[in-house]
Amino acid sequence: MGLSVHSDAHFMKQALKEAEKAYEAGEIPVGAVIVSNNVIIARAHNQTEILTDVTAHAEILAITSASEHLGNKFLEKCTLFVTMEPCPMCAGALNWARVSRIVYGAADDSKGFMRFGKEMLHPKTTLEYGVMHQECEAIVNKFFTELRERKEQ
Repeated sequence: MGLSVHSDAHFMKQALKEAEKAYEAGEIPVGAVIVSNNVIIARAHNQTEILTDVTAHAEILAITSASEHLGNKFLEKCTLFVTMEPCPMCAGALNWARVSRIVYGAADDSKGFMRFGKEMLHPKTTLEYGVMHQECEAIVNKFFTELRERKEQ
C-alpha cells in the first residue's frame, strides 16, 4: 500500500525533491515545502550560492512564497516540512511567521536551532523531527563527502 498523500512522509518526500534540486545546483541540499489544508503552497531549496545571498535558505524562500500565495505574513495554519533542522536564523523567521507546525528530517547538531531550544519558535508551534531521517541525512552527507574529496584533489 502506498503513502497517503496527506502523510508526513509524503510531504517530506516532496521536500527531498527540493533538496535534490539544491544538490544538483551545487548548493547545500536542503529542501522545504509548506502545506496548508493538505495542499503544498510553497516549494523551495537552498539558493545561497546562486543568489549570492546568505539568507536564501530553503525555509526563508518557502516562507516568502507561502506568504505571497496566501496574501498574509502569518502562516498560522501551515506546516513546514524541511529536510534538515532549521538554523537559528530560519527558526527566528518561522517564529515571526507563526508557522503552526514544523517537521524536519535530519538533525543539525552543529548549526541547528535546537542547540538553543524550542523556545526559539512561536509558543503555539508544534515540532516533530526524524521523519525520513536516513534519507534526509544521506543527501547532506553525500554532498559534504564529495565536497571534501574535491578539495583534497
